[in-house]
Amino acid sequence: MKRVAILTENGFEESELTSPKKAMEDAGIQVDIVSPQKEKVKAWNHDHWSIELPVDVNLSGANSDDYDALVIPGGVMNPDKMRANKDCVKFAKEFMESGKPVAAICHGPQLLIETGLLNGRHMTSYPSVKTDLINAGVNWEDKEVIVDHGLVTSRSPDDLEAFNKKLLEEIREGVHAHA
Repeated sequence: MKRVAILTENGFEESELTSPKKAMEDAGIQVDIVSPQKEKVKAWNHDHWSIELPVDVNLSGANSDDYDALVIPGGVMNPDKMRANKDCVKFAKEFMESGKPVAAICHGPQLLIETGLLNGRHMTSYPSVKTDLINAGVNWEDKEVIVDHGLVTSRSPDDLEAFNKKLLEEIREGVHAHA
């Protein structure tokens, strides 16, 4: 059975975690919410705090070798907190270096900038993250979903259907050769 980590902090955009999680679980994939938080993480829904979800694995005990892929939900607060956390950056970097699928939506790619591994990659994101990604060497395009050697990116919750479809395809394909 495939196993996927969703790396998140408090302030993730609710649908950007719950929709991919459901799509993966419906496909028979084990999904773990991994977080620096100990017991639960709190979602943001458009303009207010929302649901709380249990943390399956605390980041301090998480091992990227135990997972087949990584998903990074967006939200404005979530990626900003994670990019300042060296353990979140290290965890994401291990997936990027391994060639395992990595999927990031909306503001999620902000965390990936901190890995230093985006130069020359083709990506999309929420429009406000465009300049940051270009400055990191990304070839940025305004598309609902872009896949680049196992790296799946989308712009917003409006793109979740396409994002989830490509995420599942990349998980099925497995490890990708480095670009």
